[in-house]
Amino acid sequence: MGWLFEGVTIENFIVFILFVAVLLALNEATRRSKALSIAVYCGLPVVLGVLVYLGVLGSPTGNTWFGWVKVVSALTGVYGFMLIRFTKLGERRFAAIFPVTILALNIAEAVYREFEVFATYKVLEVDPGGILILGGLWNIMNAVAGILCIVTLTGFAGIKVSRDKTRDMIWPDMTWGYIIGYTLWNFTYVYNCISTRSMYAGFGILLAALIAEYFFKRGAWLQHRAQILSLYAMFSLSIDFQQSNYFQILPTYNQSGLLTISAISLIFNVGVFAYMVYIMIRDKRNPLKEEIYTHTSYYKKSLKANNL
Repeated sequence: MGWLFEGVTIENFIVFILFVAVLLALNEATRRSKALSIAVYCGLPVVLGVLVYLGVLGSPTGNTWFGWVKVVSALTGVYGFMLIRFTKLGERRFAAIFPVTILALNIAEAVYREFEVFATYKVLEVDPGGILILGGLWNIMNAVAGILCIVTLTGFAGIKVSRDKTRDMIWPDMTWGYIIGYTLWNFTYVYNCISTRSMYAGFGILLAALIAEYFFKRGAWLQHRAQILSLYAMFSLSIDFQQSNYFQILPTYNQSGLLTISAISLIFNVGVFAYMVYIMIRDKRNPLKEEIYTHTSYYKKSLKANNL
């Protein structure tokens, strides 16, 4: 950890654990309650938006296009998923196009930002959002990994709604390979481009989504990811939390570290892509029209966990 981050004290570590725990608790509470979901993801953004507009709340994140786009895109994903979960829209085959489209656009925004950072920040400097960043070859490497994260989105035609009280949106073909590949890519992106906040905007919320997937509800990773990202994005846009010493876990800007995590992200996602192509050829399957990982234990466990 000292290789990538500095300032990790006992107090900082405890606050980080609480940060992840609160995100998990809110995600789980809203996942289990339609009314609470509407209040948190529909009502709360309006209240916070008004307070930010009036200057009562706010953070430097609001000074950049990406800060606002990320809040809007994350919430848009949640709204679409709620419609799929709680209305008859989820019964229509075309509804599956929405999750893959919003995720692909979300990744594309970050890929664009990687190229922007590479082209703009040749030396260590502060961007308009108050983030200290350093551009370099690592941005290009991870941008390619991000493009692969879009290309390897498979089996969205098989997206279903769980047959239980929570009616979660389940993407069975999104197995552990893709989830880990995306997690590595997204952490690297945040470390490269939202560096100052990467312990929280990257490691923290990605860890929360993984815990939610593996310990709370299997197969609903994208839903977990969207809700947790939305919660963090609203919090980050409304409160300049890193003014507090308790949130001062910061990146080291070690160039070997930047290159290493970008290389890991790229290599792993190349592996995910290669395996996808192998399965497509072996089983003669089209990932745009059908699920291709039905033979895996992860796929089968996701179906079983959701009574599908």
